[in-house]
Amino acid sequence: MKTQNHILTSAVLRILRPLARIMLRNGVACGNFEELVRKAYVDEAFSEAAYKHEKATISSVSAQTGLSRKEVKRLLEQNKTDETNTGSTRYNRATRVISGWLNDRRFSSDENIALALPIENGDNSFARLVKEYSGDIPTKAMLKTLEAAGCVKTIDGFVHLVKHAYVPGNDSEDILNILGADTNELINTIDHNLTCDEANRYFQRKVSMHGVDANALPEFNRYVRKHSQALLENFDSWLSEHQTDSEQADTRYVSLAIFYYEQDPDREELS
Repeated sequence: MKTQNHILTSAVLRILRPLARIMLRNGVACGNFEELVRKAYVDEAFSEAAYKHEKATISSVSAQTGLSRKEVKRLLEQNKTDETNTGSTRYNRATRVISGWLNDRRFSSDENIALALPIENGDNSFARLVKEYSGDIPTKAMLKTLEAAGCVKTIDGFVHLVKHAYVPGNDSEDILNILGADTNELINTIDHNLTCDEANRYFQRKVSMHGVDANALPEFNRYVRKHSQALLENFDSWLSEHQTDSEQADTRYVSLAIFYYEQDPDREELS
């Protein structure tokens, strides 16, 4: 009979295998990855103690992580990972611009259809949209970002939204930022559901099936894209209605993700 520790070890290996594939493909040696793991252990030990309003010391974290006190001190003094890098900022703000375009009545119809916007002039211009929803990113930079992702087309001085989801094209920096952000949120959701009572669990569901006819999958992929995009746009509209800029309000960051997975028959998978 498998112990809980054995099950956890197997689960972690399944997480690490595709991650190791990405690290190998990008030339990150095992030693560098081990350094990241040690850094994550130390940062999380201190963070968890703070979350529980407990005092953490170098000695207590050393005992908890199995690292020497000297190693804990060295890792603690390293700068934390910069989570406000350019790629992540561009991804988040491009998503907000599209959301504003679809939900703000200055830029969309009552049926949530994005209007064609003049680039510069007026309160319903693309420049105004970018200013309202992208922070300090210049209009031309945002236009270039959305054009590169195939989200917009400019015709006769008007910007048209042609795709409702911002998915980076061949910019590996943006794609790797999605790897960090989305995987982090999924694992945090699973951890929350492992540790809280049933009444407070976050929604976490999936459908899967073995033995599906491979010839039917292109049709299923198109079906998923169409209906999932519509569902996400409904959620996005609801969230937009409840977004507030009030400094007095108790606010949270929330997200909901849908992803499609298809097993590669030529790749060995852990059972």
